[in-house]
Amino acid sequence: MPRTASPRNASQTPPPPAARLVRRAERGGDAASQRAAVRAADHAGTEAALVEAPDALTDPVGDARVDAERRRGRGAQSNASGRYEAEARVAFDDGWQSMDDLPPFKTQVGIDAARKVITRNDSPDIPFDRSINPYRGCEHGCIYCFARPTHAYLGLSPGLDFESHLFAKPDAPELLARELSHPSYQPRMIAIGTNTDPYQPIERQYKIMRGILEVLERFGHPVGIVTKSALVMRDIDILSRMAERQLVKVGISITTLDPKLARAMEPRASTPARRLEALSALARAGVPVMAMVAPVIPALNDSEIERILEAVAHAGVREASYIMLRLPLEVRDLFREWLAANFPDRYRHVMSLVRDMRGGKDYDSNWGVRMKGAGPIAWMVGRRFDVAAEKLGLNKKRARVSLAHFSPPEQPKAQLSLF
Repeated sequence: MPRTASPRNASQTPPPPAARLVRRAERGGDAASQRAAVRAADHAGTEAALVEAPDALTDPVGDARVDAERRRGRGAQSNASGRYEAEARVAFDDGWQSMDDLPPFKTQVGIDAARKVITRNDSPDIPFDRSINPYRGCEHGCIYCFARPTHAYLGLSPGLDFESHLFAKPDAPELLARELSHPSYQPRMIAIGTNTDPYQPIERQYKIMRGILEVLERFGHPVGIVTKSALVMRDIDILSRMAERQLVKVGISITTLDPKLARAMEPRASTPARRLEALSALARAGVPVMAMVAPVIPALNDSEIERILEAVAHAGVREASYIMLRLPLEVRDLFREWLAANFPDRYRHVMSLVRDMRGGKDYDSNWGVRMKGAGPIAWMVGRRFDVAAEKLGLNKKRARVSLAHFSPPEQPKAQLSLF
């Protein structure tokens, strides 16, 4: 049964030693104060505290983690309330075995009645100023996904809610056509998939992405697509026609070639083999493709950089890039929970290397460094990538999209124009 826990102000007393912080988390309190205690124990550097830290979140009152059977096939370990919520709601056993009756997390899809579909940005370190997200939330469940915190805007958890409580925009193609037809619209490449994946599993049913591509093809508007789903091959017919006019470029991220690691990190995304197949199929169809080694996680998948680049080059890819692990807001705690549960022996080492690349913090959101990191570890990763890419002949020439074909279909003239 649910229980409400009010947030506490933990800043009124000086922080105790690390071991006491973990024991305090074990005794109770709301989910936010427990996670703060675990973070403090981690930063205090006490080995015993770090070993116990994953268990510090198993308190029967304040625990936001979810039983493994209920979250089977999901990435996150917990479902803590969003950062804007005044209350934290958690499940606990009241002695009547009521926890056994809780249902598993099943995918639910709501409708997002958006008025506009193009989102603008002015970030100086990304190569586009507009994007489209056909869906909110993503069933792929990638534990490292930096889009997870956006679910807090909906009053939902960036944890399991982000993977199971999704929202679709079925009117997106119609809204897009309306926006592109506006007399003041100036075309520039639209990015799709930079937040949530447009080819996540529910796209098979809703086909919103295909509708968007049909509109973009009709208008002659360029698009850049990012995905980790082999479902992109369904739309090769449209993509190949757009490629003939330099209207499209597709990036597919390959995080690892190890299917076991991929299943743990990205439980409902296409397998690495299927992504390589998609890259090869798109390349053969004449669609410009780029492989993205993203994210690079030190001491977890960074040893695969060279092998991944070799595999994508063999698939016909001629461009590649990489992005370092990013842990903004709630993603930090979600990733650390996952890491402690799946790789407890590497927990300290991975997080130590992450902080080495982020100026001693778990994350640095400053422009220019958030994507690649800084310091010797980040430099070494970048150098290894560059050397391997050069050896394989990657990035010698980059495909560009064209704005020359943009032409909104002629709108029906109003009846008054007859007079």
